[in-house]
Amino acid sequence: MLAAFLSAMVMTLIVGVRYLITSGFFGWLTGRVRPGLYDRLRPQMRREIYWSLVSAAIYGIPAGLVAWGWDSLGWTRIYRDISDYPLWYLPLSVLLYLAAHDTWFYWTHRLMHIPVWFKLAHAVHHESRPPTAWAAMSFHPWEALTGAFVIPVLVFVIPIHYAALGVVLFIMTVMGVTNHMGWELFPRFMVNGKLGNWLITATHHQKHHDAYRGNYGLYFRFWDKICGTDIGLGRFGNTR
Repeated sequence: MLAAFLSAMVMTLIVGVRYLITSGFFGWLTGRVRPGLYDRLRPQMRREIYWSLVSAAIYGIPAGLVAWGWDSLGWTRIYRDISDYPLWYLPLSVLLYLAAHDTWFYWTHRLMHIPVWFKLAHAVHHESRPPTAWAAMSFHPWEALTGAFVIPVLVFVIPIHYAALGVVLFIMTVMGVTNHMGWELFPRFMVNGKLGNWLITATHHQKHHDAYRGNYGLYFRFWDKICGTDIGLGRFGNTR
């Protein structure tokens, strides 16, 4: 049990440091590309960092326990030998994880906008007006719990190579941060083109923070489109 506890603590540290490095990098980049954008938001950013580090523990503990179980007891369907599955399955497994995560996020995020849940938990995230690069994990603990078990559960269900899982976590981290930066990282031709019609970037998610309704997805606009909650692209510079 000591090993499981240590694994949970180490994973919490990893999640927290990953957040600080990634958000710190994109915060620094914002200062270079959009000088002064965050100058009046320093108290807000301190609050975002506090809530995000609380969320890091909530995300890190179950992830650490699952990592210990995988390494010590053979839990999960994470595999080490790349020849266990065909090579074409590597990108497919990444897409399956992203699609499953996006589905869970859409419906739990939509749930969080029911007034009672919004007031209880999700209002913490929407205190970021406008959001910054530090806001990606700024959640009330109750909301953080809704996302903490997605990947740990998926690894028991969908086989994935550990390197492909690393790609999933990388995409999850980068998209979470860049969608909250308050400016668009990706080129206009992509955001306004066919690819942007299905992928979520900061311009799409900004509309959610401006309107507080619609645009509930994380990676893809699929669920928003079929459920009639896609409210289009936002514009930067509005606080609400």
